[in-house]
Amino acid sequence: MQHLTLLEEGADFPPTHCALEEPNGLLAIGGDLSVPRLLSAYRRGIFPWYEAPQPVLWWTPNPRSVLFPEELHISRSLARTLRKGTFRLAVDMCFERVMRACAQPRRDGGGTWIDEEMVAAYGKLHELGCAHSVEVMNRNGALVGGLYGLALGKVFFGESMFSRETDASKVALVALVHILRRGGFRLIDCQVENTHLNSLGARCIDRLDFEH
Repeated sequence: MQHLTLLEEGADFPPTHCALEEPNGLLAIGGDLSVPRLLSAYRRGIFPWYEAPQPVLWWTPNPRSVLFPEELHISRSLARTLRKGTFRLAVDMCFERVMRACAQPRRDGGGTWIDEEMVAAYGKLHELGCAHSVEVMNRNGALVGGLYGLALGKVFFGESMFSRETDASKVALVALVHILRRGGFRLIDCQVENTHLNSLGARCIDRLDFEH
């Protein structure tokens, strides 16, 4: 029988093979979102995902959804959008605004797990140069899409994205991939499989392969 680890203050994470199979990848409960703990977690492929008033839940799912930069798939319709030059792009210009936009409820009900504690924690990571955002503005200068995540080593750990106009989040991902290619990054961690990212070239790999 599998047991869930309760993280005490200062305690380290258990080995990732101890993660639960149901729900998939739940490894530990508790602890905080301090900068040292977050960096320790991401370097081991562990990320927080919970909804207040729950305690912090730490995850490392198997298999793991990833996007290799060289495998980015651009559909014909997305290629047309890119050719039109409808959007303007920026990097790290309004990190907190991107996070808050990602936190807004969506049609599928997602997005609400990003609370004030997470905004503050990832804001500190951004100040340290670990967390980054890509912003997409329309011709009127309004923020209509974007994404954010952490860059550690040669991996970008994607956290969330949002779109207020057609293809805006996809354009943000295309821009991110081009940036990462120039920087020699190996992959983008997409965490959990979803059809939106699969359409852009993401695929699942075994957790052990991801960790190595």
